[in-house]
Amino acid sequence: MIVSSLGNTELLKLRKTVFLCSREIPASVVLKCYDWAIEQRDQGNCIISGFHSKIEKDVFHYLLAGTQPVIMVLARGMKEKIDTELRDVVNAGRLLIVTPFENSVKRVTMETAEKRNRFMIELADEVVIGFASKSGTLERLIAEVKGKNVSRTQE
Repeated sequence: MIVSSLGNTELLKLRKTVFLCSREIPASVVLKCYDWAIEQRDQGNCIISGFHSKIEKDVFHYLLAGTQPVIMVLARGMKEKIDTELRDVVNAGRLLIVTPFENSVKRVTMETAEKRNRFMIELADEVVIGFASKSGTLERLIAEVKGKNVSRTQE
């Protein structure tokens, strides 16, 4: 359930692909993630992510260079201040920022990140994994996904 949102809520009606990636990622996979992001941007696909890990932030940068819709899901309550760059994209109707947390949740923890990831998978039509560390939280979460296409950028 979305507790708070900022931006174009109509984006929730679009076909959405969630992008998830572990914090630690081999160098050999980085370029594949960038290529994937550029392909999604060029195709105009709606991408949903937390854009929290380093690689997810890089993917976000590539996506913002396009014109396609993007949904950012926070692992905490809604931000009090939105960067000018993000504000411009929100005002253009291309970015929706949502959170399943009350504003009293101020910090991202492993628990809020996992809840956010589960929430994004629920919202999405398809799941793309940039990289998942063996035996990590993300790898376990992916194993639980049912009824959705799950692919990896390195495949």
